[in-house]
Amino acid sequence: MNLWEENTPGLAPGDSPPTLEPYIIDAPLGRSTAAVIICPGGGYARRADHEGRPVAQWLNSLGISAFVLHYRVAPYRHPYPLLDAKRAIRLVRHRASQWNIDPHRIGVLGFSAGGHLAATLATHFDGGDPMAADPIERQSSRPDLAILCYPVITLRGPFAHQGSARNLLGEAPDPSLLAALSCDTQVSPETPPAFLWHTADDATVPVENSLAFAGALSRHGVPFALHVFPHGRHGLGLAHEEPDVAQWTALLATWLRSRGFC
Repeated sequence: MNLWEENTPGLAPGDSPPTLEPYIIDAPLGRSTAAVIICPGGGYARRADHEGRPVAQWLNSLGISAFVLHYRVAPYRHPYPLLDAKRAIRLVRHRASQWNIDPHRIGVLGFSAGGHLAATLATHFDGGDPMAADPIERQSSRPDLAILCYPVITLRGPFAHQGSARNLLGEAPDPSLLAALSCDTQVSPETPPAFLWHTADDATVPVENSLAFAGALSRHGVPFALHVFPHGRHGLGLAHEEPDVAQWTALLATWLRSRGFC
């Protein structure tokens, strides 16, 4: 479904609009489900298929409804991916009763650059505009939890993923934007609880990204879980080919149960 029925902000004529791909499950009679919006990775240049549908289907197996977000990537730059992610949260909240979803149990999950988008949403959310003519825009864009898988977190310094920064902000970005979108510096006590995982020898997005975000969460008293596996390439997704790393899904399922999501 299109995130905006018409007049998508900033959409160039002839371009496909950003969309949300639903994987909604039937809740037991008299109950509602939690939901998670998935942001596949791809360096803000593309969206990796293996980090979308298979992850949604796995969440369904836990009794959680899921939505794959087809957010805008290059040549679109900030703020459009973030606008798309905020709109996705608002849309699911707005239609929560229609889809039998609990509007207070809506999380976001992202891989790599999609993890950066999820972390940006978790640190740059807003409460909605109560005066908006569009009722969807009246909804809060704050996720109730964030799941960050080998995420890009910082856009500055030696641990930045330069490709993501370039695709999101251009060749010569404003230093203030680099700072504002380095999510470890944007954590506050209002940041939602987070689950993070990474591999220690990730050669594309260094593990220091997850370590920095977890440290910021700790300093601000935000609940989090952090799992670092010794070995594994970047972009593993569900990691079926790496039995050690593949434990992340079981660890996440346990954490989601502790948060009342399944």
